[in-house]
Amino acid sequence: MPDHIAERILVTNDDGIRADGLAVLERIARHLAPEVWVVAPEVEQSGAGHSLTLRRPLRIREVAPRRFAIDGTPTDCVMLAVKHLMAGARPDLVLSGVNRGANLGEDVTYSGTIAAAMEGTLLGLPSVALSLHTEDRGIAHWETAERHGPAVVRGVLSVDWPRNGFMNVNFPDVAADEVSGIEVTEEGRRKIGDAIQVGTDPRGMDYYWIGNQRAEDRHAPGTDLEAVFRGAISVTPLSMDLTDRTMLDPLRGVFG
Repeated sequence: MPDHIAERILVTNDDGIRADGLAVLERIARHLAPEVWVVAPEVEQSGAGHSLTLRRPLRIREVAPRRFAIDGTPTDCVMLAVKHLMAGARPDLVLSGVNRGANLGEDVTYSGTIAAAMEGTLLGLPSVALSLHTEDRGIAHWETAERHGPAVVRGVLSVDWPRNGFMNVNFPDVAADEVSGIEVTEEGRRKIGDAIQVGTDPRGMDYYWIGNQRAEDRHAPGTDLEAVFRGAISVTPLSMDLTDRTMLDPLRGVFG
């Protein structure tokens, strides 16, 4: 019998209800809880960040018992799951992912995968975002996330978290047997959008397409990027509190 650590888990993502990584995360969750709910976007929402749909109604489609698709963002999914679909029995844990592609460095500010964990945190639930680094879009080592995921989630839940804290887990682009370890890391530096493509549409109007090329530092010791590119699983504790406390006293000196 599985060693359950929760009674009820909410699983979501930003790649959509049909994503391979969502199926992987659902199997991970079933090692951890007897009851698993899946509430995910109807279509891919990568790059949605922590956006909330306010100017149109949302639709919920029941795919199967305890499995729903929502025509909104990952944030919408978590909010509707906790506040409506699961209102009578809140989840004990929110798991978001497994994203196809790592969420490292500044990716965390754009990622819908991370945003779902952020929303879970705001709703008072322990939340973990999980992503799988893939160098080749045609190949994804899902077995790496599936084999190591349960142990990683158990590990992060074995310690006390601050009220505003949540976890960002990234699996490396290696086979399950080739993982070099699990390392606690800091957020590295990586910025998307270095290549912007300019083209002309059939009506003769210019368009601009933000590319996924990134300027990144893969070698800074102790960072999520360095660990993942070396073949390790990265565990990065994040916080909803964005206050830069090093600036409080200098600003108080200016404004009294």
